[in-house]
Amino acid sequence: MLMNHFKTAWQNLRGHKTYVAINTVGLAIGIAACLLVFLLVKYETGFDDFHANKERIYRVVAATTTPAGINYSKASAFPVAQALRIDYPQLEHVARIYVRDDKEVALPGDDARATQKKFKEKVFYAEAEFFDIFNFPFLAGDARTALSEPNTAVLTQETAEKYFGDWRAAIGRFIKCEAIGVCKVTGVLKNVPANTNFPLKVVISFETARQEDLPTDWVGQDGSLNTFLVLPENIAATQFDKELRAFVKKHTPAEYANHGYILQPLADMHYDSRFGTYSGATFSKKLITALSLVGIFLLVIACINFINLATAQAVQRSKEVGVRKVLGSSKGQLIIQFLDETFLITLFSVVLAILFASRALPLLNSLLQTSVEIDPGISLAAFLFSLVIVVTFLSGFYPALVLSGLNPAIVLKSKLTSRTAGGISIRRVLVVFQFAIAQALILGTLVVVSQMNFFENASMGFDKEAIVTVPLAGDTSHLSRANVLKRQLLQQPGIKDVSLSTFTPIDKASWDGDFTFDNAAKKADFNAEFKWADADYFKTYDIQFITGAPYKQADSVTGFVVNEMMVKKLGLSNPEEIIGRKLTFWDGAISAPVVGVVKDFNSRTLEVGMKPVVLGSYRPLYRLINIKIQPQQVKQTLAAIERIWTNTYPGYTYEYQFLDQKIAGLYRQERRLSQLYQIFAGIAIFISCLGLYGFVSFMAVQRTREVGIRKVLGASGINIVYLLSREFTVLIGLAFLIASPLTYYFMHQWLQKFAYRIDIGMGIFLSTLLIAQVIAWLTVGYQAIKAAVANPVKSLRTEG
Repeated sequence: MLMNHFKTAWQNLRGHKTYVAINTVGLAIGIAACLLVFLLVKYETGFDDFHANKERIYRVVAATTTPAGINYSKASAFPVAQALRIDYPQLEHVARIYVRDDKEVALPGDDARATQKKFKEKVFYAEAEFFDIFNFPFLAGDARTALSEPNTAVLTQETAEKYFGDWRAAIGRFIKCEAIGVCKVTGVLKNVPANTNFPLKVVISFETARQEDLPTDWVGQDGSLNTFLVLPENIAATQFDKELRAFVKKHTPAEYANHGYILQPLADMHYDSRFGTYSGATFSKKLITALSLVGIFLLVIACINFINLATAQAVQRSKEVGVRKVLGSSKGQLIIQFLDETFLITLFSVVLAILFASRALPLLNSLLQTSVEIDPGISLAAFLFSLVIVVTFLSGFYPALVLSGLNPAIVLKSKLTSRTAGGISIRRVLVVFQFAIAQALILGTLVVVSQMNFFENASMGFDKEAIVTVPLAGDTSHLSRANVLKRQLLQQPGIKDVSLSTFTPIDKASWDGDFTFDNAAKKADFNAEFKWADADYFKTYDIQFITGAPYKQADSVTGFVVNEMMVKKLGLSNPEEIIGRKLTFWDGAISAPVVGVVKDFNSRTLEVGMKPVVLGSYRPLYRLINIKIQPQQVKQTLAAIERIWTNTYPGYTYEYQFLDQKIAGLYRQERRLSQLYQIFAGIAIFISCLGLYGFVSFMAVQRTREVGIRKVLGASGINIVYLLSREFTVLIGLAFLIASPLTYYFMHQWLQKFAYRIDIGMGIFLSTLLIAQVIAWLTVGYQAIKAAVANPVKSLRTEG
């Protein structure tokens, strides 16, 4: 019975190839866009299958009270975990994991002094209990004991194969990790997905990390350290948060009473922007919601196309409906027939959409630097099945009502027109709604692109051009070679300036700290951002002085340089007032006078407002060498830098990065948003134009006789083109009036997260309207011109 229905539907559709083709392609593009968004959202929600008791796992995170509010951080102090085990033995598990980026990992050679291979890796130091909390699958080794001893390591399958060729050969082999020596491989993990919160590759026992002289105080909090615990079933997180207040008060010095800890649920790790993530999500949670809405809107546009074309086609199918009704078909039977047809078109569209999506995924992954795949499974099947049902009813139900409701007496007398078939006013509303969505995407795209252009061209307050940054090799014992490296680099003709520092002027990483000013009894009510750098830093980055001068070239702090914002935050009206007055950090461990004030420069991204910054010379903390090169001699200068660096640090991996590229990477998410909006806006325009083209094609056929009469009465071709185009021009104008205020509101809200942002001017709105009108005219124009140049004699012979 069901097959007969579909067989009949297929036979009916075969006579309307243009209608079927346009609708199938339009729906397929909309469904493909929706499918890609679904896959991206699924990928971006984070991989959670390694958590044995995920609802009871929490991360201990810092919550420091300040006059401006609470500062949240995923950081914790190193002694916290052990103290939790002692003070709260009822906790099921407590474990620390410590992340170190860009560690040198080498494979010891046969000689034990030689090395065969060297790699730069993100290394995790984890306590043995970590694998009790998170049940990562082991391919080899025992999860309970793999990290119980010092100098032991666990590798993922991919990493083990990279090091040893075959992961099965890794157990019992050795790796040499920078600063901690040789570690024995005691386990191999199954590869973890790219979207996990724990992108493990090399995991070393936490006891081994103690060789790096880890802090033991309760005051210092390290953002690379994460402490996890599993609560018993009878203890709620809110209850334990209260316990943590007493816990902090017990162990933390009284002067740090504003420090505190709370529990963050594991499920919040991936997107809680207050604390950051392990892996760094490609998009924020709000953006995921926005993308989901965009995917739905694109599908709605495709469904609107279907409705418009189906109701416009009612005139052509009116006699078929009339005959079926005369032969006894009921309205319900006709509705089912037309829904069957819609169902078949939707099925074809889904198949085509999967093909489109599979072709587009490599481009999407390349664009977003993700590894999204079409993974057949229950969730994908359920999603596609839901899409088929929703699209079938959304697209087909109204046209089915219109077609089944036609009066057989009227249609068999050929008195049905486009105005009486399907309500032309409804089609107008749908066209307006459709183009309102398309113009909203165009407008949003123009705003995002303009903001990105602003980021790229805005002054940072320092020179970012032709500056190369190279990490210094090894631990602090290698810093003695840094000055030698600097002197040798300065002798190269293509190098203008060289400086040693901890960070660049703008960096994701930063050190904030409290301080006292001018020997005050109390600490300042705000934190300052540290930038440790030698005296040549200002010249290398062309940071301008307002008053004073750089501190002396020294290995330790002899003076501080501050920015304008620091002066303002301290309540001083003139930069001269701060010169000679002391700043004291780390409870008196470092104290020196201010010797200079520089103009404000962006120490963070342009999303963040200007911060009070303190610069000082402190050689033990230098990790980076900053090199200003001559733009005309880039290639040979880079080769010279690599040669000198490799001679200075033999056995270590050399890598460099241009500062402007690093800064561009800080706006990765915004750039991805810009590119995605451009793609989705293009898809929305294409689907809208596809539907508009089909709609105008049917309307032109219905108005053939009218056009012929007008031409006989003297109407010119331009008059005919204007006649067929003006309605759509008005409709697109109405769509613009709807889209503009709504889009302005949402894009204005989006811009508020940036401390430095563009104004949404009239130029963006006029550009949006012009783009939409030009695209519509080009789409409608072909059919309008075709109708205008048609022979009026043939037009008047057309059956009306």
